[in-house]
Amino acid sequence: MNISHYMTDEHRACDTVFADAEQAVADGDWERAEKSFLDFSNDTLRHFKREEEELFPAFEAHTGNTQGPTQVMRYEHEQVKGLIGKMAEAVENKDKDAYLSLAESMMILLQQHNMKEEQMLYAMCERLLPPDVKEETLAKMKAVEL
Repeated sequence: MNISHYMTDEHRACDTVFADAEQAVADGDWERAEKSFLDFSNDTLRHFKREEEELFPAFEAHTGNTQGPTQVMRYEHEQVKGLIGKMAEAVENKDKDAYLSLAESMMILLQQHNMKEEQMLYAMCERLLPPDVKEETLAKMKAVEL
């Protein structure tokens, strides 16, 4: 498995858990909503950590480019983290309207963010990083935990 496939698979897994949390909130099933949202949050934050601690530094070290795509991705990660905090508060308060409104914003942000990573950054990593760096980076990413 290569970096692009691994990270894209993580995006899809996060999307699935996110959709389950949203459906649980819409159904008023707050117990399921809390569990699914926590899973989504943890999975997303672990994914970001893998990128920020392993993938981005490997890309930057090899290309010498620290002001390009990785800078944009880090900025968008901060936006997502902010929304996660607001959504957690909505789950805690069992505020269906607030959660669903924030979920719509999150979905748009994540779709745009994931598309940029999948079509640009991951593809650049596959093209530009030497095979041994890709293999080592993927192994390190798989080992990252929260």
